[in-house]
Formats: sequence, structure tokens, C-alpha cells
Amino acid sequence: MAMAIDPANGKILWRQSYPAPFEPVQSAARHGKGAKSTPLYYDGKLYTFGISGILSCFDAASGKLEWRKEYSKDFKATWPQFGTSMSPVIGDGLLVALVGTNDDGAIVAYEAKSGDQKWIWKGDGPAYASPVITEIGGVKEVVALTQKNAVGLSLKSGELLWKIDFPGRSGMNIPTPLRFGQRLILAGDPGTMLVQVNKNGSSWTAEKVWQITELTMRFSSPVQKGNLIFGFSNRNGGIFFCVDAESGKTLWTSDPKQGDNAVIYIAGDLLFLLKNSGEWIIARATGNAFEPLRRYQVADSATYASPLMLNKAIVVKDTTTLSYLSWE
Repeated sequence: MAMAIDPANGKILWRQSYPAPFEPVQSAARHGKGAKSTPLYYDGKLYTFGISGILSCFDAASGKLEWRKEYSKDFKATWPQFGTSMSPVIGDGLLVALVGTNDDGAIVAYEAKSGDQKWIWKGDGPAYASPVITEIGGVKEVVALTQKNAVGLSLKSGELLWKIDFPGRSGMNIPTPLRFGQRLILAGDPGTMLVQVNKNGSSWTAEKVWQITELTMRFSSPVQKGNLIFGFSNRNGGIFFCVDAESGKTLWTSDPKQGDNAVIYIAGDLLFLLKNSGEWIIARATGNAFEPLRRYQVADSATYASPLMLNKAIVVKDTTTLSYLSWE
């Protein structure tokens, strides 16, 4: 189900739904049955990617369906093992998504307005990580974690520019890649690493600069402040950490047993951390130590979805409720 809500009063302005039979596997049941992909707003349109792999474009003002893609005739299944989780991205008017299922999928680009397919790359099955669009060596690229690899594709044509092995347990490549200059921070079961991407004429290479194997990341994506990379590792019952991106040195880790997952945002000198327990932590974004400043309980059940940060408010989705919380 997709809906538009007035943040001032919680009134539902429009609502759209379609049949999407889906039963999560037992190990993922605690995450809830609902969609895992974050909706995307672009140029008056709202784009959603349902848990069963249905990609839709709505008019954001009215909720009218503009176009829809479903892949039952293209692949042996329409979602990977744990359900579709990646969020689509848009660059230069092209919407990019990872579609299909384990061992049978693709990265595909559509004209965002019309839904016309512009290119498709069928080199690997989809993962759960959202792709990013960035410019490296003067070329706009789609950088994505797939089921077994990290890849860079030309945004314009879908041509494969570079690829490195990046195996996730059961294909669970989930953290979003993070650009660091002309390099990339990649994270997952192989650990946290810095990858240098180079262009020499028409050829490309991607090489690991450093890798911290003990700082594995499961669900959470890293963020950056200058040379500092902040993340949440699933090791030791869950730990926050900070790494110097230039040297690959771990600067600090938090106390263990922080939880199963945490969403990390950064704004200026502050980190905003939402743990799956519903605890909202505001901490100092520093390389000296983990320095929480405030803690709030913002949900009554588990929170795996990314919150929406507004001016003096946040919107939090737990397994049963959507809540708007404000402050002065």
C-alpha cells in the first residue's frame, strides 16, 4: 500500500494498493510483512518498490498510477530470498532498480517519466542494497552491490565498467555503497573496505586499498564526515564504530550488545541513530569516542525502516505503527 499523509494532522490524502502475496521466511519474520524499500519522490512523482518486486510510479499529488512494472514473465521469481529491499534511485531522468531473484536478476534503468526501459544488465542476481549514482573519472556511474559482486555501470548505457567479488552470506549484501572522493566505502559480510576505482583510457580497474574484516555490517549503511566513517557492525551483539577512511584505522568502537540493527544519519557535528529497539540516540560525530548526548524511546515495537527526518520532527515506522514525533 502507498499513501500520502498530511504531516500536520495525520490525515490520509490518498491511498493506493494492489495484491502482493508475500510471506517472509522465518528468519526475517521479526522485520514485519510490509514493504522494505523507501519510496522515492522525483519531479512530482512518487516511486515505490514493493516487497514482492512490483515497481510503481504514482502522481504524487493525486495518487494516480502512472506506470507499473512486474517481472513474473522475465525471471523465475520476482524477489530475492528475503523480499525486495533495495530502494530505487534517479539520475539524469533515469530510474535504476535491481530486479528479479537469486541467481536470476538484473539491474535495469527506465525513463522516470514514461517508464520506458533504457537499458538492462543481467550480470548477477539482485541484492538488498540500494544503488548509488555518482561520478568517477568524469563518468556518471551506477554503483551497486549485487548478489555476489560490487559493480560500476555506465548510467547512460548500462555498460559494465568494473566488477569485484563481494560475497554476502545467502546473498545478503545490504549496506548502501558510500562514495569517498574517487573511492568507495563498501561494507557487508566481507567487512568494511575502501575501494579505489581508476580509469585508464577506456579501461577501468577497482582495487581494495584496505579492509577491516572484523567490522562486518549486516543491515546498516555507513555515513561520512570528512575522513571519518561511522557505521554499525553486527559483531559482538551490535557495535557502533568509527574508522579513519584514509588509513583504515579503527578509531573507536562502542560498548557491545547495542542491538540487531541501527539506522545512522549524520547532520553537521551530530549522529542520529535509530536502534531496532526503538531507541533514538543523538551522539557527537567525533573520532575520539562514542559520545551519546541524548536518548529517546520513539517506538513500541521493532524499527527496521529508515526514519524520515523533517524540520523539528521525525516520522518513525515500526512493525505496526507510523508515528510523527516533533520537538521545539
